[in-house]
Amino acid sequence: MPDMTKKPYQMEYVFKASPNILFGFLTTPSGLSQWFADHVDTKGDTYIFQWSGTEERANCVDKIEPEVVRYRWEDSDDSEYFEFKIEKSEVTGDTILYITDFAADYELDDNKLLWDNQVQELYKRIGG
Repeated sequence: MPDMTKKPYQMEYVFKASPNILFGFLTTPSGLSQWFADHVDTKGDTYIFQWSGTEERANCVDKIEPEVVRYRWEDSDDSEYFEFKIEKSEVTGDTILYITDFAADYELDDNKLLWDNQVQELYKRIGG
């Protein structure tokens, strides 16, 4: 039986776009619909994500513009979330996106691959 305990992991991506532009793609329904889900709606702090007819709801539990946004899936444990954190590199001037998510050991590789694929779509939309 695989260990079902979900643990946090973090991934890092470098963008040429400004933090403000990137933040819009991480926090607005129109931005998220371009790379993260097929369709996104909001009701207050609740985001409704749709993929191929299935719907998942997440609550925005923390948002500091244009630095961080944290979501928690409605059906997940209270200690679990997914978070987008944006930092500007003082050395290169690049914008760095850190994604924190939770996964059990047996699903970690698949989850990382899914984020890589989603972020590739984000790169296409933003232009690097």
